Amino acid sequence: MAARPQVHITGASGAGVTTLGAALAARLGCAHLDTDDFYWHPTAPPYRVKRSVDERLARLHEAFAAASSGWVLSGSIGEWGAPLLPLFDLVVYVYTPTELRLERLRRREAETFGAANVAPGGPRHQEYVEFLDWASRYDHGDRPGRSRALHEAWLAELPCPLLRVDGARAIAELVAEVAEVVEARPR
Repeated sequence: MAARPQVHITGASGAGVTTLGAALAARLGCAHLDTDDFYWHPTAPPYRVKRSVDERLARLHEAFAAASSGWVLSGSIGEWGAPLLPLFDLVVYVYTPTELRLERLRRREAETFGAANVAPGGPRHQEYVEFLDWASRYDHGDRPGRSRALHEAWLAELPCPLLRVDGARAIAELVAEVAEVVEARPR
């Protein structure tokens, strides 16, 4: 591995990918980058307008270049991120059982958008229900977008090492496990 860690952490929505990414980057003393910050234009409310693939990739390359101590990229990149694959020293796939993911997503959505906004009768309730339904179908792969089958196919093609971790474990344990792998790789 290069002297600067270049790690990608991915998994289903609510798996704990961003939490692990931020904690690992802090442990390694490098930048934490999240794909949502590159995929979406900033809007209020968020997650409304996608950036073009070219813009996403250009912004990511700029962020990577600016991260002199290395980086941890959390989130999903799928097919649009294929040009990034040669940059990764390690990919970490976080698998978390559906019920735990949905519990986390309910909490996150209420914190992000306000509990009253996602509650029945709230202005974001229908969108909230649809999002949770989509997220609940990850293992089934019967909805458009991210699914376990798509992730598994993507992971099978990686040109770098892959580490699978259980997202139900304590974040401190996961950080220690991943950091040990990162730090043990040749520099």
